[in-house]
Amino acid sequence: MKWRYRETVLALCTLAFFVTMVGRLAISPVVPDIVSAFSTTNAAVGLSLTGMWFAYGIAQYPSGILADRYGERRIILIAVAGTASAVLLVALAPAFWLFFTATVVLGGVAGLHYSVATTLLARTYDSVGTAIGVHNTGGTIAGLMAPVGIAWLGIHVGWRVAIATVAIVGIPVAALFALKIRSTQPRYPETPLRDQVDYHAAKTVLTRPAVAFTLLISIVGEFAWQGTASFLPTFLIEHHNASTTLAGAIFSAYFVVQGIAQIGVGAVSDRFGRDGTIAGCFFAGVLGFAILIWATGLEWMLLGVALLGIAMSFDAASMPRFFRAFSSEEQNTSFGLVRTIYMIVAASGSVVVGVLADTANWAVSFGFLGGILAIIGLAIVVNWAFDLGY
Repeated sequence: MKWRYRETVLALCTLAFFVTMVGRLAISPVVPDIVSAFSTTNAAVGLSLTGMWFAYGIAQYPSGILADRYGERRIILIAVAGTASAVLLVALAPAFWLFFTATVVLGGVAGLHYSVATTLLARTYDSVGTAIGVHNTGGTIAGLMAPVGIAWLGIHVGWRVAIATVAIVGIPVAALFALKIRSTQPRYPETPLRDQVDYHAAKTVLTRPAVAFTLLISIVGEFAWQGTASFLPTFLIEHHNASTTLAGAIFSAYFVVQGIAQIGVGAVSDRFGRDGTIAGCFFAGVLGFAILIWATGLEWMLLGVALLGIAMSFDAASMPRFFRAFSSEEQNTSFGLVRTIYMIVAASGSVVVGVLADTANWAVSFGFLGGILAIIGLAIVVNWAFDLGY
């Protein structure tokens, strides 16, 4: 197959997503070293990470506004170069308050990438579901590699050098993006930024039935993703008596399945429709949670985790569903708006799963995730069967 410019766009957007995801994941594996270095507490470092993820979510909406004003290429460049710079600030911070500030800044600049890159792919590809699926593998591969790689480097060269190595990847990717990606025409180059923040238009977009329903789908799916990613290894250790090594290996397999499934889910949704594909992903998740809760044995654990990997690939189909409801003029700003909303709300997934595990047990906490996926999966089927227009 002849290599075309759009493949260059997709490849470099995927690499950019890899960089911004690795940057966000680089701190967690070396938290004990950071606590020791600054003579602080796990709670304080945890608060800095919470600030990072909230900044990431909040950045989604203004990223779309900035892209409409200055073009997608420039904003993605700022995201990648900014991530590389921010991780250096984190690594070099001489005091905890500077570390805290740099961590929040890291989340904010990394958050400029995803919504804008997705819109750029939507403008570049007709089969956008497949393109988004490939793009999302950048984050999945980062999730597979970063925890192991950063932890190993932290042991051998120290946490500061381990975090700083993200810049070694980020700087070349930023340079490639600058050299290979053509300038993109901004939609509203003359409109002041304050005039693009239209609360009435935002309300109009969010109250469209198709947008509101897709937003609900994304909130529930991302909530389940957050809870699963945060506690799957702990669940395997405490509910199945798996060793730490085995739980870690199965967790890595989860990311591998998710990375492969992203591409397949996007392609299937392009060919057979978004709703059926999303519902299929969610029902796979319901079955996966049921197997993990009730069945025992390594083969059942692997099957359950494989089904969860497929389930958590739903966004390769749900994101194109958003774009179907937006006009071309709305894509950057509106997608950034909905992504900010569902990511901030879904961020509570970790807290809820943890509280349910503490107050009840792991079967209840993971059963809750399976239950909400089942409810939304059924709602999608009803919407399709009765042509309700959502």
